[in-house]
Amino acid sequence: MPWSDKRVLSGDRPSGKLHLGHLVGTLRNRVRLQDQYKWFFVVADLHALTTEYQHTEDLKRNVREVVLDYLSVGIDPDKSTIYVQSLIPEVAEIFVLFSMLATVNRLQRIPTLKDVMRDRHITKPSLGLLSYPVLQAADIVMVRADFVPVGEDQAPHLEVTRELIRRFNRLYGASLPVPDMIPGDVPSLPGTDGQAKMSKSLGNAIYLSDDAETVTHKVFRMYTDSARVHATTPGHVDGNPVFMYHDVFNPDKAEVETMKNAYLAGQIPDVEVKKRLALVLNQVLGPIRESRKRFAAHPGIVDRVLSDGTKAARVEARQTLAMIKEATRLPSLADQ
Repeated sequence: MPWSDKRVLSGDRPSGKLHLGHLVGTLRNRVRLQDQYKWFFVVADLHALTTEYQHTEDLKRNVREVVLDYLSVGIDPDKSTIYVQSLIPEVAEIFVLFSMLATVNRLQRIPTLKDVMRDRHITKPSLGLLSYPVLQAADIVMVRADFVPVGEDQAPHLEVTRELIRRFNRLYGASLPVPDMIPGDVPSLPGTDGQAKMSKSLGNAIYLSDDAETVTHKVFRMYTDSARVHATTPGHVDGNPVFMYHDVFNPDKAEVETMKNAYLAGQIPDVEVKKRLALVLNQVLGPIRESRKRFAAHPGIVDRVLSDGTKAARVEARQTLAMIKEATRLPSLADQ
C-alpha cells in the first residue's frame, strides 16, 4: 500500500514499562502501518499525573523506558515523530478551549473512569482524571490526526474526541479532521491473574523487557481453572488465560487445538500447557529484549529521538493553535 499523507496519533502513559497487552493492543499495528501514514507518538506524561500526581519521582525515567520499548519493537524515529506531551505547551491551551465544549455529565458516563477509580481505590476523582478524555482530545487535535489506534477500553474516549471536534467545527466553521479508530489485533488481553485486563497498576502484567526467567515464572503462576483439582480432571478452555494467550501468541494453531482437546478431556496437566506457553512467549519477546539492550547501551539515541521529535511536534502544535485561534477569533501573538 503506498504511503499516505493521512496522520495517526498514538501514545502511552509513562507509568512504567510496556507489556504484552500493549504489544497486541497497539504496538504491532503501529509497526505494521508506520510506512503507510505520518505517525505521531506522544509520551503522555501529563496523562500519567491523573493517577500518579503524588509519585513523580520515576516519571522522567519512565519516559525513557517507554521510548526504549518503542524502539525495541521496531518503531522507527526516522519515519515517525516521538515527543513528550508536557514539552508542548500549546496542547494545554487547546485542552482549555475544548474543555469549554465538554459537559461534566458526558465525561462522567465514560466507563473507563469508573474502572480506574475501582482499580486504584479512588473515591474522589480529581478534575484532571475526570477531564482525561478532553486532554486526550487536545493531543489528537494538536497533530490533526485522521486515525487513532486504540484498544477496546479507549474507544469511549475517542468517541468523546469525535463529538468535541464535530461541535467545534459546527460552532466555528472550522475543518479539523474527525479521527477514525484503528482497532488493535486483540481487543483486550487478560492479566496473568485472570482479571479482565492486563495492567501495570494491577501487577498482573508480563513486560516486553522481562527476562526469560521472569516470563517463565509469571506464566507458571498464571490463573487457569480454579475448579480443576487434578491433572486428570476435565478443565475449561473458554475464559482460561493460558489458552487465551496461546490463541494470541502461539503460531502453531494445530498444537493449540490438540492441547485444548486434551485439557477438556483431563489428559494434560496445567504445567505442560504453561511450559509450552512460556517457550512461546520467550520466542516472541527474545528479539525485542535483544533490541532493547542495544538501544539502552547508547542513551544518546533516546535523547536525540525525544529532542528531534519534540521540536517537530511543537511546529505542528503552533500551526494547529493558530488555526484554532483564527476560527474562534481569539487573539494570537501574530496580531500584536
